[in-house]
Amino acid sequence: MRTKALILSAFVGALGIAGASAQVYSVNAVGYVNKSIPQGFSIVANPLNNGDNKVSDVFGANPGSLTVYTFGDAGFSINSFDTDFEEWDNGDATVAPGEGFFVLNSGDAAVNITFVGEVPQGDLSNALPQGFSIRSSQVPQAGELQGDLGFPVSGAPTIYQFADGAYKISSYDADFEEWDSVPSVGVAEGFWVLNASAGSWDRSFSTSE
Repeated sequence: MRTKALILSAFVGALGIAGASAQVYSVNAVGYVNKSIPQGFSIVANPLNNGDNKVSDVFGANPGSLTVYTFGDAGFSINSFDTDFEEWDNGDATVAPGEGFFVLNSGDAAVNITFVGEVPQGDLSNALPQGFSIRSSQVPQAGELQGDLGFPVSGAPTIYQFADGAYKISSYDADFEEWDSVPSVGVAEGFWVLNASAGSWDRSFSTSE
């Protein structure tokens, strides 16, 4: 597994490391990830632990005309940032690493968000319920979903990635044990998962490996 596909360049400024191929060896790896959020809808993820991961902290001050849609058992919860009052409908709502969520950028241009926090490490577990859920990698790492990021295929998953107003769909065939199109994801990218059975996306991760 290409563990060092971790986007360490995102931490260059905060950690004072020179070169995009630099390695991080630290008990607590703290830094930032820059993410461009285009106009309209996209599926985004918080790639770093920022305290309690409250939306008001994760997106920082004055993120622009953004609305966050989180998906759970009761359907979608909607949370908008009011640019006049400079506050969220619910600033205490959380968006933790491993989750994914839709963002609607109603502004006139793309918005650059800087996620700041700590890289999740250790034994990580991300529940994958039966049916639909929106998920992301729990660590700021890009690559093939199964081969690089250890995504489980026991639930015969179908992955829906959304970009430019359309979905790219990748399904795993349990009989032939292969994807019809191998899904790869980027840092801070969320995606839909349709699982035939419940499971768990488990990883043991350390930046020093």
